[in-house]
Amino acid sequence: MESSSISARLDFLRKAEQLKDTLRTAYTTSGRTESFAEHTWRLTLLAVTFADELPDIDLLKLLKICILHDLGEAVDGDIPAPLQSATASKSAKERDDFLSLVETLPDEVRSEYVSLWDEYEAGESPEARAAKALDKLETILQHNQGLNPPDFDYEFNLGYGKTHTNKVPIAAMVRELLDVETRARANQSKEKGR
Repeated sequence: MESSSISARLDFLRKAEQLKDTLRTAYTTSGRTESFAEHTWRLTLLAVTFADELPDIDLLKLLKICILHDLGEAVDGDIPAPLQSATASKSAKERDDFLSLVETLPDEVRSEYVSLWDEYEAGESPEARAAKALDKLETILQHNQGLNPPDFDYEFNLGYGKTHTNKVPIAAMVRELLDVETRARANQSKEKGR
C-alpha cells in the first residue's frame, strides 16, 4: 500500500473522530448525554449479540452498515426523531455530509462505503433491514436504561421505528420486551410528575 493511500485513510479517520463529540438526545445511566459513537458501538454489539438469530445475513456487511449508518451526523449532528418531519431533506443532508467525510478515501473504499450507506437508507437488503431494526432497538434500549430528564416522552418510543422492527422476526421479539419496559418507565415518569 502506498503512503498516499495510508494518509488518505488516516485523514478520513481523523474526520470521523467528530462522531465521538456529536451528541444525541439519549442519556446514559449516569445521566450523561450519549454520543453517536457510543450509540454506534452498542448497535454493532447488538448485531453481534443477535447474529445467531439473523439467518441469511452477511454479518460483516451488517456490521459495516451499522458502523457507517450515522457517520454523516458527525458534520452537523442530528434532528431528534420526535422533531423530524417526513421530508427527504434530512436524508439528503446526511448523505451530503457523509460524502464530505469519505471524500479523501481511495475510490474503491469510498465507493463501497457510499454503496453501503445508500443501501441502509433504501432499507431493501436483509442486512439494511436488520441494521434499521437494530438501530431502533438500540435507541429504545438506551432510552429505557438512561437517566432521562423529567419531561422525557417515553410513550413516543412505543411507536418509534415499529415499521422497521416488525420486518425482522428477532427484532419484533426484542421489541415486545422493550415495549413492556417503555410502558413501565412511562408510568413511573407520570407518577413522579404528580
